[in-house]
Amino acid sequence: MPDTAPTQIFHDSASDRTFRVKWYAGRVAIYGILALWTFISLFPIYWTISTSFKLAPDVMQGNMVPFVDFAPKWRGWSSLGLSPDTIGRESTVRAEFLARFVNSAVTALASSALAVALGSCAAYGLSRFRYRFGFMRNPDISFFFLSQLILPPVVLALPFLVLYRELGLLDTRIGLILLYTLTVLPIVIWIMRDQFASIPVELEEAAMVDGLSIWGAFLTIVLPIALPGIVAAFILCLVLTWNEYFFAALLTSTNAKTLPVMVASQTGSQGINWWSMAALSTAAILPLIVIGVMLEKYIIKGMSAGAVK
Repeated sequence: MPDTAPTQIFHDSASDRTFRVKWYAGRVAIYGILALWTFISLFPIYWTISTSFKLAPDVMQGNMVPFVDFAPKWRGWSSLGLSPDTIGRESTVRAEFLARFVNSAVTALASSALAVALGSCAAYGLSRFRYRFGFMRNPDISFFFLSQLILPPVVLALPFLVLYRELGLLDTRIGLILLYTLTVLPIVIWIMRDQFASIPVELEEAAMVDGLSIWGAFLTIVLPIALPGIVAAFILCLVLTWNEYFFAALLTSTNAKTLPVMVASQTGSQGINWWSMAALSTAAILPLIVIGVMLEKYIIKGMSAGAVK
């Protein structure tokens, strides 16, 4: 009988090498795509930060690498009174920036918190109870909330302008808070509805058997489990309201003007002040970056639990 063991061993080692080559090639391709996507995603942030340290010729010539293509200067930050040589002096531009920053922070945080509170209650009801409003059932009610996002903002401009003028809400923070709450509320409802639906009803039934009411079970049992989804919804609302420009430019003029409006107004007699706009944009995105890093674990848990689709 011929000996076939060496031939079998040769085929096995060749197949192993082929498998390892394909595995490494697949890993290299995946990491290469991820690296490319990371570069594409982070490049606008890099461009914005680097532009805030450029002079006008460097901006126009498209110089990109600091200390190689251009010498970094505090041009953009000094125009805002935030450079090391101007931070100790009085600056009207810095005072205006701080006022707009506070307006953005107050309106974004308040509207996001209010939307998450109201949206979580609505989403919990839609996931646990059956409603009937005319011909509408739970799926129809959920779609009704989502349909509020279909209309473009410009369609709502004139109605809100007239309504706010009659109510005296023009150029007020409370006006922006109410409007922003309405705009992000459907998103919270859809996110939290899926989050609550993934939590077993038996947990609440066991809590109510132990003596808790529906609200008690909701606050002590459901909300802690749904916390990652709540944080993910809050971060999404915060980003949307923080960056909102259209209604802030339409409904505010002096007192309640926000950062996006101030960023868009960086134009002069000689064109756009790119360095000032870049410095303002950098200062505007830093809080969101800090909040995202601090709450990263909750965001990841919320996404993995199906809270963000």
